[in-house]
Amino acid sequence: MADDFVFGWHAVEAVLKREPARLQQVWIQTGRQDKRVQAITAELDTLDVPWQVVHRRELDSRVAGVHQGVVAQVGESREWQEADLLATLGESPQPPLLLVLDGVTDPHNLGACLRTADAAGVLAVVVPKDKSAALTPTARKVACGAAETVPLVRVTNLARCLKALQDAGVWLIGTAGEAEASLHQADFSGSVALVMGAEGKGMRRLTRERCDQLIHIPMQGHVDSLNVSVATGVCLYEAVRQRLASR
Repeated sequence: MADDFVFGWHAVEAVLKREPARLQQVWIQTGRQDKRVQAITAELDTLDVPWQVVHRRELDSRVAGVHQGVVAQVGESREWQEADLLATLGESPQPPLLLVLDGVTDPHNLGACLRTADAAGVLAVVVPKDKSAALTPTARKVACGAAETVPLVRVTNLARCLKALQDAGVWLIGTAGEAEASLHQADFSGSVALVMGAEGKGMRRLTRERCDQLIHIPMQGHVDSLNVSVATGVCLYEAVRQRLASR
């Protein structure tokens, strides 16, 4: 990965807190002198990271999106490999909860899923290297800092990775509209990976066949599906409910 841009206060603060060595330069929109800006600039000075106050036009020229008046240039972040994920499973003090996204290509959806994954205590998010959204500045902005807290694991062969997770004792629960079992009939209390497919197409065939259980989200209204990031939130918080109840 080449140098990239992170924008939005939550995203920049997350890098500053967790991976300050990645920060190369920060630009802040003119006119802001509040305590939030003062705290960040003081920390940047301590870390010897250069920063500038610039006109909004300069920020607009650097990134596409609502930057909230702050943009940071950052260096490469080490991406987790499949081996890192499998090693971490054995070190987890509690049964791990994972999220697998198969074919989610919209960076807004990826960012929203990362944000919910962080809130739900997900250990890592797994995506295929092909036909999947990249961790773009927009995805990082939507994630509100979660892109810096939840590891994103890109794997070459998703079906093979899922088999490795099963061999490590992880139960794979996939979502499919035609599944007979409902979300509330699934057991999320142990080591679990929630597998979500792309909107419309759903999971790919090999991914679906690898799942230990398929479930559907009960729908009471007229629409027959949910946005993938919304569906992910619904399922993850059913997992949170069950896991808290079982402690």
